[in-house]
Order: sequence, then structure tokens, then C-alpha cells
Amino acid sequence: MRELSIFVDESGTQEATSEYYLVTLVFHDQRVALASYFDAYRESLRLRNLPDIPFHATPLMRANDDYSGIDPGIRHRLMVSFAAFVRDLPVRYKLFAYRCRSIGGPQQLMTTLKRGIVNFIFDHLDYFQGFDRVKIYYDGGQAVVTKALHGTFEYALSSNVIVYKATDFHSYRLAQVADYLCMIELTALKYAGFELTSTDKRFFGSSRDFKKNYLKKARAKLL
Repeated sequence: MRELSIFVDESGTQEATSEYYLVTLVFHDQRVALASYFDAYRESLRLRNLPDIPFHATPLMRANDDYSGIDPGIRHRLMVSFAAFVRDLPVRYKLFAYRCRSIGGPQQLMTTLKRGIVNFIFDHLDYFQGFDRVKIYYDGGQAVVTKALHGTFEYALSSNVIVYKATDFHSYRLAQVADYLCMIELTALKYAGFELTSTDKRFFGSSRDFKKNYLKKARAKLL
């Protein structure tokens, strides 16, 4: 049986109170084993004397939660190490990004997101129909995303091939990958709109550095 895993992460609020709203879908064909990539990542952390903390972009950059009290230099090295891990990983992703002030409230956001996901699925229908089962992993954090996922995949694909799995970034490396890619795409929007924070600049440097070291390598995985 050929199975597709989809890991989902979002950035922004479903009330559309933030500047941008992003949803990232990360795709993994389960015929491709990932254990060796995970092992290599853990070994790279060990060789660099870095802690194996489940990657979570915003706390890492702000020194919150699991990253509280960790030196900025170490947090930057953790970011670089995870970026290298994602670069080598055999996964693909799709981004849906919106400027909130052009959308409105939760209902309008859900309608817009549904339309975007459905169009994407139909544009890649041969790809999705090549799988016997599609498993969607999402933590259920925002009702807009949950409803959009159910509505679109069940509409565009046979509902009996859809399996939904509750998840969190601590339990799944690919959930962490979705979080990382969402953060990279949000940062790209902030560079383009000259909306960078001092933290963004400290971690990513100039626009040229960010595109070369992070964005270009991430977008090589776009589906």
C-alpha cells in the first residue's frame, strides 16, 4: 500500500489580526525511509555539542520555552543545523500565504484557504491519486485549518483514503520541518515588505544572505 503523509503547520491568527496568515503542508511518500536522515541529524548535533531539542522556530529565536537561557550563538547553530537537515530530507512542501487585511475574518479566511487547497489538489491530482491512503497530521490548533483540511481533501479525494492524525512538534520530526518551512516563508515575506525585526536580522543577516543560505534551499522542495 502506498501512503502519503502530510504534516501541517500555520503562522498567524485565524481572526486575521496578524499581518500574514500562512499554512504549510509537508509531503512525505512513506515508501521513502527517513530513519537514516534522522540519525544523521542527531549525530550532527552530537558532533557539534548541540542539544537535541525538538525544533520550534519562534521559541528558538526568542529564547523561550525549551530554549530559555540558551546562548544566542548556540540557538543560531541549532537553526543552521536544522536547515541542513531539511535541505537533505526527501520531502516536498506547499505554501499558502495571505495578507490578512485583504481577507477579513475567520469565515473569509477559511473560504480563501479552501479554495487555494482545492485548486492545488486538482492541479496535482495525478500525484495524490497515486496513493492508496493519505494521512494528514495536524495539532488542531486552529479550527479554520482543521475545517479547511477536512473540507478540501474529502471533497477532492475519496474520503475513505483520508486518515487524520493528531500530532505535535515534540513527537514528529516532520511536524518540526513544517514549522521550520512556515517560518522561512514568513521571513521571506518580511524581507520583501521591509518588516524585519532585530531578531530576524540577527539570525538571518541581509536579504542576500537569507535567500542564499535559507530560502533558495527551502524552495528547492516546493511541490
